[in-house]
Amino acid sequence: MTRNAWLAAIAPLVLLAALIAALVTLKPAERLRPEGMPAIERLRIERATLGQDGIRLSVMNDGPDTVTIAQVTVDDAYWAFTMEGSATLRHLGRTTVHVPYPWVQGEAHLVKLLTSTGTPFEHEIAVAVETPRVTATHLAAFAMIGLYVGVLPVLLGLCWYPVLARLERAGLDAVIALTIGLLAFLFVDATREGLEGASALADSFQGTAMFTGATVAAFLGLEVLGQRLRAARASRVQDGRSDGAVLALLIAMGIGLHNFGEGLAIGAAFALGEAALGTLLIVGFTLHNTTEGLAILAPVAKERPPLRLLIELGLIGGVPTIAGAWFGGFVSSPAVAVLCLGLGAGAIAQVLYQLARQIAGARPLVERFATVPVMSGLAAGFMVMYATGMLVG
Repeated sequence: MTRNAWLAAIAPLVLLAALIAALVTLKPAERLRPEGMPAIERLRIERATLGQDGIRLSVMNDGPDTVTIAQVTVDDAYWAFTMEGSATLRHLGRTTVHVPYPWVQGEAHLVKLLTSTGTPFEHEIAVAVETPRVTATHLAAFAMIGLYVGVLPVLLGLCWYPVLARLERAGLDAVIALTIGLLAFLFVDATREGLEGASALADSFQGTAMFTGATVAAFLGLEVLGQRLRAARASRVQDGRSDGAVLALLIAMGIGLHNFGEGLAIGAAFALGEAALGTLLIVGFTLHNTTEGLAILAPVAKERPPLRLLIELGLIGGVPTIAGAWFGGFVSSPAVAVLCLGLGAGAIAQVLYQLARQIAGARPLVERFATVPVMSGLAAGFMVMYATGMLVG
């Protein structure tokens, strides 16, 4: 592009920036507000952390107007508090409120923030336990949980390779259909959890749009990655990696993103003191994830892949569970959780699309799927995931 063309392209952006600056400075909408109309106050208590020095609340102003935090009550009793930063929050402003309250282990506590106008905003601590800190002990504990839940079950599922390698065409079609059923359940599950999490986010985050955008981005991103991997294979850059290996890699990446979300759920459960729920999630996800190794194997069942490749695929699918457990236990950001669930859903949708193309081949999709082996595999895959999912839900 010539210099004049660049200037023509940039000029509208500069004018747009000036227009937005004028709107922010002049605030014409404020002139339409009736005199004496109260401010719109929406505080979000995003996280409560408990330590030996009391309770710390991470607070965000989700409303359009400025809000001032004036008082704090715990179990209907007023308590002194300190704040990191200003007590007055603008739109999307954040602060941390420290309440030196002697919380009781295992008890429930109700915390309220009262603004300068007297509007209360509540946060319930269902079970009071000390929030995990980033220590070697906690890091090792969450890593062990992620290993048991994500890495070992996926690697265990890869042990079915000798069986799959001996299957005929009809049997292999049934296994690929089984994989589609497994992943279809994961897609539905990730979408449900993502939309539920999106609805609980602060309105300013636009949770549904965030989840949808992440889903589409992951779908298109993996499509681009798959095309590049296949192009590299064709030019012998990938050391002879087959189309089946490329598809197995995409499946492992999609499962890995989904397992990151599972790790988030487990870590957050323990961080919130719900040890019983955390233990149940561990058992349920362990059974749930064993079948994921089968999903990774299906595209390479007839290609005699090296053991190293199988181990790499298993680690790609399982190791994100450890990272998710760390993040859920130590950070527990609802917005990040929704974003990751969206990425996982999009990745799984992309893999479903690729598997459907593989099983159909040159024949029409409906005709190829309307066979007994394929229909049986689809139903079996979905029902297996449904049955093991009952241990989690």
